[in-house]
Amino acid sequence: MNDKTNPITPGAEHSREPARAARPNYLRLWLASARYSVVRAMMFRMDFLMWTLVELFWMGVNVAMVAVIYRHTDSIGGWSQYEMLLLIGTSMIIQRLMMGFFWSNIFEFGRNIRTGHFDFFLAQPGNVLFMVSTRKLDLDSLANVVVAIAVVIYSAGKLGLHPGVLDIAAYILLLACGLAVNYSLIVLAVSLTFWVIKTEGIEGSYFSLTEFSRLPREVFRGLANVIFVYALPVVIVTNIPARALLGGIRLADAAWLVAVSAAWFGLAVFVFHRGLRRYASASS
Repeated sequence: MNDKTNPITPGAEHSREPARAARPNYLRLWLASARYSVVRAMMFRMDFLMWTLVELFWMGVNVAMVAVIYRHTDSIGGWSQYEMLLLIGTSMIIQRLMMGFFWSNIFEFGRNIRTGHFDFFLAQPGNVLFMVSTRKLDLDSLANVVVAIAVVIYSAGKLGLHPGVLDIAAYILLLACGLAVNYSLIVLAVSLTFWVIKTEGIEGSYFSLTEFSRLPREVFRGLANVIFVYALPVVIVTNIPARALLGGIRLADAAWLVAVSAAWFGLAVFVFHRGLRRYASASS
């Protein structure tokens, strides 16, 4: 079985070139990483298949849990069974995209800071955060995005929803905002490694936070509402897109999510670059 956390980076042979000698083509870099990830996944098919099935099992458990709970109640926070399933499918889409595009890269980012391997990224031309975040893809997670989308489509069918093109476009835009918030949260958490050596527990707290994204906003009251809806927007990143499909987009909610995603992304970039100034190279 291969080591999923220590690949050879595509284009590594160019790392000895003078830094920032020319403006890199980020699309070509990303495509090279994607191509490498596909080749790597095909070289280790059993590994790819095993992780795909593990994630599929986890998603199946979540869907089954909804069916079991709704045998004992008709509504949770005003959400019916299939509305809840649509919400969970929306959460799955965001989480699978997050895992597929960014999680392994950012997890390695913290480890590389601790070990001094982060020097490798500083020697490459281009934006450091981009290089750190897009080094490889996890195709097993991306494959299960299709399953998550199927859950949303199935739920929408059961609810008799017929969203128009604009509704679907708005849903996709809001999903992208939710993905930006998730990305920003984990970049912020891992960037603490520039100041604190042991951040593994903080990185792991990301998964605890995302558990709340599968719950309706209406079930949060008092302090929990302040923390998980407003202070840490882990609830609205799924609730607002799901509501957009269920009842049509609400401009105030959409503007709220767009503004929150921009603010959190800006904060993540700021903290990352502040931390970068503190980084002491392993060779220094």
